[in-house]
Amino acid sequence: MTSQSEKLRVIINCAIFAAITAILAQIEIPLPVVPISGQTLAVGLTATILGSRQGAISMICYAVLGAVGVPVFAGFKGGVQVLAGPTGGYIIGFIAAAFITGYILEQTKFNLTMAMVANIVGMIVTLLFGMIQLKFVLELGWGEALAVGVYPFIVVGLIKAFLASWIGITVRKRLVQASLIHTSKKAAV
Repeated sequence: MTSQSEKLRVIINCAIFAAITAILAQIEIPLPVVPISGQTLAVGLTATILGSRQGAISMICYAVLGAVGVPVFAGFKGGVQVLAGPTGGYIIGFIAAAFITGYILEQTKFNLTMAMVANIVGMIVTLLFGMIQLKFVLELGWGEALAVGVYPFIVVGLIKAFLASWIGITVRKRLVQASLIHTSKKAAV
């Protein structure tokens, strides 16, 4: 495969997963400050399937689309004010979480056990980014920020980590078999 074809494939993969994130963002359960949404499931799927680099690029594309006003964030919101608001830390955290989740898998193995570990670490990263911004934007104490921005998401986050791992590893295997994504020898499926 030529270098141009490979670059095009990477761009298409990143765009597809940014779009999947935008779609899953609209599945939400409203809570007083921060809703539970499908975004974090999409982040885990993206990183588990694409790995660190493409996973992070997908989340950067998602954040940029939203920042320029495309209504891709939860509740069909968009604009830089969302990134600067109470929930913006979670969105920025998606970039770091996707990279770290994918990196853990690339350094170990793309299997269900390691995907669970990587996705739980990614969930923690997202929650930390979100809690920190929530604390400062809403001028909360650390205990309040934990109560509002972390505790309500732990159980559902673990469920999403399992789903992202299970679905992600299954899809990744199929995509590797179909030569639609490539794998390094170290990060073999």
